[in-house]
Amino acid sequence: MVLSPLIVPIAAFIMVGVTAIGVPLAKAYARRIEREPRSPSLPPDMTARLERMEQAIDSIAIEVERISEGQRFTTKLLAERNTAGPSGVSKPPS
Repeated sequence: MVLSPLIVPIAAFIMVGVTAIGVPLAKAYARRIEREPRSPSLPPDMTARLERMEQAIDSIAIEVERISEGQRFTTKLLAERNTAGPSGVSKPPS
């Protein structure tokens, strides 16, 4: 297989031309992608709604903590009553 002696210089010129045009295009495309916002911005009404939901969740969490605190207190009282035994208090007749 015999190659023409002109193939190598022609291929080199084509590669230089493609590189000269392709590199700036690739850089411009990369800059354009970097300028676009990474996270889409939410509309103001959606942001306000999310803030209200956050406040509601926080208040529910506080109420659940109060309920669990009351339950712990009740459990503690019942446990103390059972371990104390009959301390002179008579049981009502069944």
